[in-house]
Amino acid sequence: MSLASGMTNGHGKEAALYEEHMSKIGKVRSALGQLSGKSALYCSDASIARYLIARNWDVKKATKMLKKTLKWRSEYKPDEIRWDDISDEAVTGKIYRTDYFDKSGRSILVMRPGCQNTKNANGQVKYLVYCMENAILNLPHGQDQMVWLIDFAGFNLGNLSIHVTKLTADVLQGHYPERLGVAILYNAPKFFEPFWKMASPLLERKTRNKVKFVYSDRPDTMKIFEDLFNMDELECAFGGKNPSTFNINDYAERMREDDKKMPSFWSPENSALTSEPYLMSNQKPRESSSVGAKTEQTESEKREDADTTDTTPEKKEESDTESEKEEETQTESSTVEQKSLPGEGTAPADKSGP
Repeated sequence: MSLASGMTNGHGKEAALYEEHMSKIGKVRSALGQLSGKSALYCSDASIARYLIARNWDVKKATKMLKKTLKWRSEYKPDEIRWDDISDEAVTGKIYRTDYFDKSGRSILVMRPGCQNTKNANGQVKYLVYCMENAILNLPHGQDQMVWLIDFAGFNLGNLSIHVTKLTADVLQGHYPERLGVAILYNAPKFFEPFWKMASPLLERKTRNKVKFVYSDRPDTMKIFEDLFNMDELECAFGGKNPSTFNINDYAERMREDDKKMPSFWSPENSALTSEPYLMSNQKPRESSSVGAKTEQTESEKREDADTTDTTPEKKEESDTESEKEEETQTESSTVEQKSLPGEGTAPADKSGP
């Protein structure tokens, strides 16, 4: 087969797969029935696709999952949470959105569990939901995922809570599918290992493979930062060159300004929200909005593009079985399982020393 015919055949398969996906998006939309208000705004093609991806493109399961989210959003009203509602949770900088993006243009949430300052689990989850909505609000056009950068500085046993972890997982996995691009656990201590073993089963295998352990004294894992971030923008606390630190007054001002944008974001006049198109992973932009530099497609992304088109019976049967087993947990999932990179999905036990 010539190179030209091979490329034509590849494009043909991709086009056929895209049409199949769009057909399933249409079926979910029909199953949802007539929607109005914010529910109608929420259910763009891209949004519906995220639920289908989370359920391995099973229309019935995705519809069920999406209906639960629409009910949750109408009752919990995450888009109506404002800074003054959760500011007490934010004073220590335990979660904040950076003012820069990763090389793919994804919003970045820095999390410092060692800075936990409250005991109210519901309040902690509410603040996380606020941060998720804010990160989504600030995503550049064509990007729909974010990065979690979890710093274990100051972390101790008192910060561990399976209860809060479960509440968090229930909300994120059920109502924010396919929003997490990668979660980096930075300098996790040795005593975190038993907790990770207890908490990781709350996540699907595919989601666990989005978790990467990075250690400042292991250059092989630090390369993950260099691949993902512009090191001039990354804070010094993570080995970058940016000397800035969290300042609650400056951050409060940023968030209050963002709060003013939220009503218009959820307005019927926001055509960008309602008409957000479904893009296959290889159609999404890979240019960093923060540095304006074109980035190469990573090996894991290449595998995702390849595996998304793999519809052999063996692969489909395996993914359907996994979806059946884990549907009730409604865990946020990736399109495909990624193979381990240095530090990826590796338990802290693999690192010698504390």
